[in-house]
Amino acid sequence: MLVLAVDTATPAVTAGLVALEQTAQRSPTSPALEIHTLASRVTVDARAHNEVLTPQILECLDAAGRSRAELNAVVVGLGPGPFTGLRVGIATAAAFGDALGLPVYGVCSLDAIAAAAWRDVSAADAELLVVTDARRREVYWARYRAVPKAALAGSFVAAAPNGQAVARVAGPEVCTPSELESGDSTVIAGSASHVDFFDLPVLPVETPSPAGLVGCAAAELLARAIPRPLTPLYLRRPDAVERSYQAVRA
Repeated sequence: MLVLAVDTATPAVTAGLVALEQTAQRSPTSPALEIHTLASRVTVDARAHNEVLTPQILECLDAAGRSRAELNAVVVGLGPGPFTGLRVGIATAAAFGDALGLPVYGVCSLDAIAAAAWRDVSAADAELLVVTDARRREVYWARYRAVPKAALAGSFVAAAPNGQAVARVAGPEVCTPSELESGDSTVIAGSASHVDFFDLPVLPVETPSPAGLVGCAAAELLARAIPRPLTPLYLRRPDAVERSYQAVRA
């Protein structure tokens, strides 16, 4: 299955082509999925989402030697993220899906970071904290743990050894770093300018990757499930709306 993955929830404008296959599980420690990134492009510029995303997608297709007709699905990060950048990624993903007749699946962008970062987690009782820049001196955050698949209550993020799955157990939320306690978290990943606010070992994953995005949606993709609505995770009102609201009240 060939999947286009895009994310604009962070300053990193991300696009990639990912091959997804379901395989036989060879051992309790090996996943039953094969996820290969065929091509990816990342531009770190919080003001360039609209200008570079579509060219990056076309560059990925060209680099992988694939055509738009070969795509089977689209996955897009739904945030949380700033209003302007986030809507560019979602609108672009929806436009590609509509034009090519493809299903478009949305995933939490923090989950995609966690999916990639969890590969470097070894402790069975680990808890991962993911933080990204929410501007206004705040962070978006979520927490993740490995739980038995049978008891999975939070959002599925990735497969884990021994019949477990990585799940989001708290968040996504937004607050200042000083308001966010480390709690039971044992490691952290996400925005390089914000992870140092916390006295935790840092995993080297800062933004959502194409493989992480596709991994979060793998179960729906392979089941060819009907996609849920693409609802952005803004978590708060944009500044322009707040000023307009205040003007009306005045």
